[in-house]
Amino acid sequence: MMMMNIRTPLPVSSHNCCFFILSFFIFFIFTKSTTPSHNYSDALTKSLLYFEAQRSGRLPYNQRVTWRDNSGLTDGLDQGVDLVGGYYDAGDHVKFGLPMAYTVTMLSWSIIEYGDYIARAGELEHAIEAIKWGTDYFIKAHTSPNVLWAEVGDGDTDHYCWQRPEDMTTSRQAYKIDENNPGSDLAGETAAAMAAASIVFKKTNPHYSHLLLHHAQQLFEFGDKYRGKYDESVGVVKNYYTSVSGYKDELLWAAMWLYKATENQGYLSYVIDNADLLGGIGWSITEFSWDVKYAGIQVLASQLLADEKHTKHKDILEQYKSKGEYYICSCLNKNNGTKNNVRFTPGGLIYIRQWNNMQYVSSGAFLTMLYSDLLQKWKRKSLHCHEKEVTPQELLEFSKSQVDYILGSNPLNMSYLVGFGPKFPTRVHHRGASIVSYKENKGFIGCTQGYDNWYGSSDPNPNVVVGALVGGPNHNDQFNDKRGNYMQTEACTYNTAPLVGIFAKLDYLKNENEVLHFSY
Repeated sequence: MMMMNIRTPLPVSSHNCCFFILSFFIFFIFTKSTTPSHNYSDALTKSLLYFEAQRSGRLPYNQRVTWRDNSGLTDGLDQGVDLVGGYYDAGDHVKFGLPMAYTVTMLSWSIIEYGDYIARAGELEHAIEAIKWGTDYFIKAHTSPNVLWAEVGDGDTDHYCWQRPEDMTTSRQAYKIDENNPGSDLAGETAAAMAAASIVFKKTNPHYSHLLLHHAQQLFEFGDKYRGKYDESVGVVKNYYTSVSGYKDELLWAAMWLYKATENQGYLSYVIDNADLLGGIGWSITEFSWDVKYAGIQVLASQLLADEKHTKHKDILEQYKSKGEYYICSCLNKNNGTKNNVRFTPGGLIYIRQWNNMQYVSSGAFLTMLYSDLLQKWKRKSLHCHEKEVTPQELLEFSKSQVDYILGSNPLNMSYLVGFGPKFPTRVHHRGASIVSYKENKGFIGCTQGYDNWYGSSDPNPNVVVGALVGGPNHNDQFNDKRGNYMQTEACTYNTAPLVGIFAKLDYLKNENEVLHFSY
């Protein structure tokens, strides 16, 4: 967990019809790149394993991460509700609703945009399973139209102990939002997650898709009617996942995803009519994260401009697009002035802040890749930034450069995706990974015993939390692989989630490049 110090798949035919147009483009990207290509298929497989390591509840028969076992089987019992399941967000055992929902939204968005590529790589089933583990929990947590269980456990008591999840002795008290204790940001993000997931399941599991949509619509109505920040209603979350941006972005985010899922004009009208009031066309943002959704909303709004049926809303959608392009240009350091651009390490990595910086890298790489696709769809040769024109190729190359840095093309030649490549962090700040597996030693490990015997050890973790994207290097590309260095060595589910679609598309492009070389 982060203690903050503020703190529709593309059809195959659509690829083929553009093959000759893309041939030179693909050849350019993968032969002129300043960084080598990696085994993106392997990275994709490993990234999806991570979500299995983070599962709470009773593990399924097909669980592949075998050093994990059942945990949190009484969650919600004291409150008379079944809250078993869901995800631990990071290296500890609190189930935080806001980052969990954002994780599921981003996993769903990856499949919606790049599901065809994920399927080609043979990982679509695992990606869908990762989403459903989260949405099954959200269904349980949404016990009535205006009640959503926000959190199980609390960070303060959880941090007193260093235990495996299977041995937990810390508080499992559950906290909720309702009409008297609102949380529009949490309700909005959970609605967005369920609406996005409903699109994923629409063809393969229509009944489940309809159920998710029903919950999403209720949650959006709840969040919009009873407005307030969730961290003011659930005080225990303040030191960990404070909603710094407030709830306005999540309300727009939820309405946008509900429109994509239903095509109900009422949701689009909400996005248009509240564009200014809720900050969608007012904020120029240089970060996209579990807290700040504006850049994501603006890119989604930009996508609508590609469809003629949205012409009547063109003026407002163009304003959304303008702000979205500000974010994209900031990632490429092409806005006017340093304050309007993201910073970079000397090695070329996006650098927003020292605590878990990689979350901003993966989300930024996702949006820049998506915008490259959008420019191609619009048949635009370039994006106009203040400093210069930026081509779709350059956007894709930028996204690839960030991913390649993650996978080892960096000054330390270290992969920050755990388990990938010959060199990666081995002392990840993760309770379950750092202590001998419950499967190997079922002897109870007490609250402080983990600190005494495992936390301070200089030995590598006995269990490899494969696919975890750790916090990453500092502003000078330096990384200290120590368990206690949680700013750099802790990983979070929302770090890895945006990478799933990126890995799949880069794997596809790399394979196409190999075909091109063979043809030539």
